[in-house]
Amino acid sequence: MKKRVLVVDDERDIVDLIRYNLKQEGYEVSVAYDGQEALEAAAAGTDMVILDLMMPVLDGFETCKRLKADSKTSGIPVIFLTARSGEVDEVIGLELGADDYIQKPISPRKLVARVKAVFRRMETPRDGQGEEPVIRIERLEINRATFTVRIGKREVFFPRKEFEVLALLAGNPGKVYSREMLLNAIWGSDVIVIDRTVDVHIRKVREKLGDDADAIETIKGVGYRFRE
Repeated sequence: MKKRVLVVDDERDIVDLIRYNLKQEGYEVSVAYDGQEALEAAAAGTDMVILDLMMPVLDGFETCKRLKADSKTSGIPVIFLTARSGEVDEVIGLELGADDYIQKPISPRKLVARVKAVFRRMETPRDGQGEEPVIRIERLEINRATFTVRIGKREVFFPRKEFEVLALLAGNPGKVYSREMLLNAIWGSDVIVIDRTVDVHIRKVREKLGDDADAIETIKGVGYRFRE
């Protein structure tokens, strides 16, 4: 079955370029020209969203935030496109749950390679995640099959990347993961993201864990681990 990709950009020539190259690779492509159209199209069904940052109605950051906040679309991977450069934008995008971040002008070959890489990572079992789909540690229950987390009697929403960080650490209690190991395991070695991305995601996971935040330990100068 063909993978479906939603391309969102208010510049029609860029949309046409991306659509043509993705179709050449066998993908089914739909398009939207602003953030609101993107939300509606994603809810109707897609396997990935390629999302411009600077758009009318809703910008890319707000669109991604709403996609990740909706249980129907939270698991859809997002690749950001932007004409802007700068670490701050990249950190914000990845913090919102984006899977990759590509600067314009676009290289069609590079974009297609990134799309394939994200799909490949989604289909490859994570370290320690080929076993039981449910992890239970005291009050914490992590269901890899449904991407849900329960803390006591509460279900707490985790965007996909935060979920994967938590599931990887909790699924391997006592094992220390360096930032590089976490980046490779969650984002993949073929996606360029900064070390700070891991720290941002760890901070947000701890915030959601609340009283159980200390279950994730910082090993100074090394990385992170989940308490045994």
